[in-house]
Amino acid sequence: MIIVHTTELEYPWGTLRSTNASKVKVMLEEKGLSYRVERMRPGDLWKKPPEFLARHPLGKVPYIEDGDRLIYDSTVINEYLEDQYSVPSLMPTAPLDRAAVRMFENYCDEAILVGDLPGLWMPYWSPPEKRDLERMEKSRAGLRNRALPFIERSIAEKAYLCGEFTLADIGYMCLAMVLEVDAFDLGAYPRTASYLERLRARPSYLAISPATSLVESAGRP
Repeated sequence: MIIVHTTELEYPWGTLRSTNASKVKVMLEEKGLSYRVERMRPGDLWKKPPEFLARHPLGKVPYIEDGDRLIYDSTVINEYLEDQYSVPSLMPTAPLDRAAVRMFENYCDEAILVGDLPGLWMPYWSPPEKRDLERMEKSRAGLRNRALPFIERSIAEKAYLCGEFTLADIGYMCLAMVLEVDAFDLGAYPRTASYLERLRARPSYLAISPATSLVESAGRP
């Protein structure tokens, strides 16, 4: 049983999750692995008590425990899970194809998950009357100017970024989650809109869907 440590909270105005931890949950679901979610106090992300830093020296989430192994950083975790549990495979075999997967994954991490998306997503962790609407709109503009045109060009006529569903697509499922919460208008990006809908239609998306309660997404036996 793999244990995923993250922050997830049920608020009166919605279910809110770490985007990076959501990457790991999707990977575990796609692999069909047994796991349990352990939810830590959000305040620990800011206070960073010694017992937290002993498990993740940067004081971030997620990190996982797989037996006596402890692994942190969502990208490292997902590559570990791919290497350790190779069936079904979510990485191609050819070196150039594997590089393409990693480049798409890296773009998602840097341009989206730690780039424009936090400014849109983090305000949803506050009540509606306390949200920074200007920050949210600036983040929407950033997505329109950079990430969404990139996805629109990259997806072209393919079902997924590298043809078949791979590790490359998992981070973009977190984008699909946030844009669903935000009811973001993707009318100018029809290929991206269809791509994100395909991602939302995958069974693994239920683990991070805003419509899924925390009780229902605490893991899989």
